[in-house]
Amino acid sequence: MPVSWRPRLVALDIDGTITPVGKEEVAPAVRAAIHRAVDAGAHVVLATGRSLIGTRPIADDLTLRDTTAICSNGAVWWDTNSREVVRKLGFDAGPTVDALRDLFPGAVFATELTGVGNLSLGRFPDGDLWGEVREVSAAELTADPTSRLVMRWIDHTPDEVALRMLDVELPGVTWWVDNTEPWVTVSPAGVTKGSALEDLRVRLGVSEEDTLALGDGHNDVEMLGWAARGVAMGQAPATVQEAANAVTATVLEDGAATELDRWFA
Repeated sequence: MPVSWRPRLVALDIDGTITPVGKEEVAPAVRAAIHRAVDAGAHVVLATGRSLIGTRPIADDLTLRDTTAICSNGAVWWDTNSREVVRKLGFDAGPTVDALRDLFPGAVFATELTGVGNLSLGRFPDGDLWGEVREVSAAELTADPTSRLVMRWIDHTPDEVALRMLDVELPGVTWWVDNTEPWVTVSPAGVTKGSALEDLRVRLGVSEEDTLALGDGHNDVEMLGWAARGVAMGQAPATVQEAANAVTATVLEDGAATELDRWFA
């Protein structure tokens, strides 16, 4: 990118990008860099696999206004001014749950109740799910369409999950294996952070050349490929870094601030 380039649409993953995984606090340097981007007139968009109820506190903490939060990997859009869901896509999770229960004995599942919490089949570890959690039967879990299905394989590793998912086909959905936890996230077919951001870019009238995205996970690959400049965090897996145009420092080294300050300092 030329030195004079300045992105007009900046998409930021949350966990592992602007907050360390498992933490809810944005580092001061990253917070300041985000505010400089906003002050410069950029549309700063949180683009996350988190549900809405897990995204709102970060958006509020950053005092993001006049923007949209892309939640549940693109299936849920939330307007930060009206505080309303302005787009919500769902899918029938039943066939996917049936397939994954066969593949992962003992796994636990949850479907998102947007803005409220989750229905769960089995008990998740404390802190895994945001909002209210109600344990239900398999039939209740999948009775209504959902925007987000998650599975955790208790007492296993992310590599074990990834190995079992290598040749799996799940018709009618899009899915990712987490790079830090034994976790699979499922979204409606064709819905990714990248597809959602492209829709938003067109609505905002921002050119393709004026987009920047930062992320660290497998569910960020489409977003990094979408952006004119896609930047992977320093701790991201090799496959994620290969999908990016550049690699910044790790989240613990405030890599997001380093990248933002290239253009907005």
